[in-house]
Amino acid sequence: MKSGESSEFASISEKALKFVPPPPPPFPKSSTHQSKSVRGCCRSYNSVNSSMDRLFDEGYGADVSILTEGGGVLHAHATILGNASPVFKAMLKKLKGRGRRKELKSIRIFGVPAEAVRIFIRLLYSSSYEEEKMQENVLPLLVLSHAYAVPELKTLAECWIEKRFITTDNVIDIFQLALLCDAPRLGLVCHRFVMSNLKAALASEGWRDMKHSHPVLEQGILDSIKFEEARKKDMIRKREERKVYTQLYEAMEALVHICNDGCRSIRPYDKIRINNQSPCEYGACKGLETLIRHFARCKMRGTRGPGSCCLRCKRMWQILEFHSMLCANPDSCKVPLCRSYRQGRERQSKKDEMLWKILVKKTVRSKSITGAPFFSLEA
Repeated sequence: MKSGESSEFASISEKALKFVPPPPPPFPKSSTHQSKSVRGCCRSYNSVNSSMDRLFDEGYGADVSILTEGGGVLHAHATILGNASPVFKAMLKKLKGRGRRKELKSIRIFGVPAEAVRIFIRLLYSSSYEEEKMQENVLPLLVLSHAYAVPELKTLAECWIEKRFITTDNVIDIFQLALLCDAPRLGLVCHRFVMSNLKAALASEGWRDMKHSHPVLEQGILDSIKFEEARKKDMIRKREERKVYTQLYEAMEALVHICNDGCRSIRPYDKIRINNQSPCEYGACKGLETLIRHFARCKMRGTRGPGSCCLRCKRMWQILEFHSMLCANPDSCKVPLCRSYRQGRERQSKKDEMLWKILVKKTVRSKSITGAPFFSLEA
């Protein structure tokens, strides 16, 4: 390499070492642009709502007149009404060929307050409402939304009634209205409210009115209340039964544990006593140890079974027999009389054998499906 070329290469390498890269460009602020676009959409949506409210209030270009209670008249647009409700659409279609073209088509909505009709039509325009007026007219709005098939408004009315309107005084009336308006969820909520406030609901004026006007419905509610109470009692009974079977299963586990490994002061003859023994993990061990100690010392325990013994010894005989019905490994089992009881099953009556099998099945299934490793349904 020539001297000129070497000096030129050295200067280039020095510049490369001294070169500092420019800072990286900033990350794109997508969240800022997104929030701006969302805010813009909200502003446009609000402006559209205000325009629709103004269109309803001013009645510009209205071609439909709605007659309400007390001689009230509301002006509306057939396109908006027909688009929001299929019932309005069918009614306007029938009125299309009647009268002159320039005359306003008239629709009558009677049976509900005029203010409720006004709120209903406004909701069809812009879905906006005032909470105070909604609270006052929520029941007529439920009726109107059901009658004119507006599901969104019907859902809104149901939510309002469920969360803010139901009391002990009006729950029966709302329940009957829910049945008439085909609102099963609202009816279920009212039924549960009656169940939780039964005395107050039975003393309400609505219940007395229903008793005279709809005795069949009253009887249906009473029957459902009786059924619910019976179901709760049955659930409590089954829960208590399961608790008893679980305790019995744990007692069987504790018996196998005592006969195999020993626990506290009771142990098999081939096991050495451990002084600093850790606490036992079987909760039934303590009570079972007391029962075994009494059984070992009692002079009335009998040698031919539980026929001639005291109550505690009889219980111990039953525990030993029940273990033999559960045991999955009778040949290697260390529990006393396990194989003897198995051999004596042939002398049992079919009724006793069936009762034992039912008890075994319920006990094993209360704790596990298979009963492994000590017990089995096939035993």
